[in-house]
Amino acid sequence: MSLKRRNRVEATFAMSSMTDLVFLLLLFFVMASTMASPNDIKINLPTARAKKATQPQVAKVSIDNLGNYYVAIGRSKPQLVDPESLEGYLSGIQSSDSTMYIALHADEDVAYKEVVRVLDIANEHHMKLVVATKR
Repeated sequence: MSLKRRNRVEATFAMSSMTDLVFLLLLFFVMASTMASPNDIKINLPTARAKKATQPQVAKVSIDNLGNYYVAIGRSKPQLVDPESLEGYLSGIQSSDSTMYIALHADEDVAYKEVVRVLDIANEHHMKLVVATKR
């Protein structure tokens, strides 16, 4: 009497464990993203009568194609400033208003070192700087 053994290997792939794993990963990322939201505090802000928010003061530093420096604060008339005294002038303005930032208007023909001079002054005194360009 001959007995046959049944040792056949099935050529199927069980997808149930893979779907369980993908579901758990999806659940983890959904839970982690909802817990990490930075705007958890809901605040009902009061209304104001003013139409505009207060703007910080702007010091407009202009450099023309001849290398002359002009500084205008707010809407005042630009004043010619010596390049060596520019740092003292801007730090004096900043001491009166710490929220002030600098808008740099430089001619495109100005040497790069002149622009870097203003960038270094703003960096040393922790001033905010905006480089102006045309549209």
